[in-house]
Amino acid sequence: MSPILQAALELQAFCRARGWRFCFIGGIVLPRWGEPRTTADADLTLLTGFGGEEAFVDALLASFRPRTDDARKLALTRRVVLIEASNTVPLDLSLGALPFEERVVARSSDFEAAKGVTLRTCSAEDLVVLKAFAGRELDWADVRGVALRQAGRLDQALIFRELEPLLELKGAPESAARLREILRQAK
Repeated sequence: MSPILQAALELQAFCRARGWRFCFIGGIVLPRWGEPRTTADADLTLLTGFGGEEAFVDALLASFRPRTDDARKLALTRRVVLIEASNTVPLDLSLGALPFEERVVARSSDFEAAKGVTLRTCSAEDLVVLKAFAGRELDWADVRGVALRQAGRLDQALIFRELEPLLELKGAPESAARLREILRQAK
């Protein structure tokens, strides 16, 4: 089993043992929905809500090695916990509280990432939304991979219903047109 899958399983077991709601997002999910690529870490959305983040952050930092000296402060101000698994693989946790993040976790499902290795991952549609919102060129390449592999199976209405309000908040509504073109080309 790869070190990243080992790290993801360690984090997933930790979250499940506490009854936390979560799902993996990012590069570790690509083998399920798009074109797999090398990734150096495992990304996860953890639902904490607003106001109760400290208990989650403190539990994580007590059990996993922080990757920065100010990991707690960073987590509570930026809503990102940067830790590493026991095998030193980086783990990036987004502290979710928005209704969109709640829906991402609610739509997530289990995926057999390797023989005997099941991870809770976001849906293909939510992966597209997250990648298009992030908007780096690497993310757009991932979106193209998902669009090609899932051609004709993506719920485009759901994607744009979730993405467009996020892009408005970000001030990047032009990204919706870029996504529409990628989806059109993938048909």
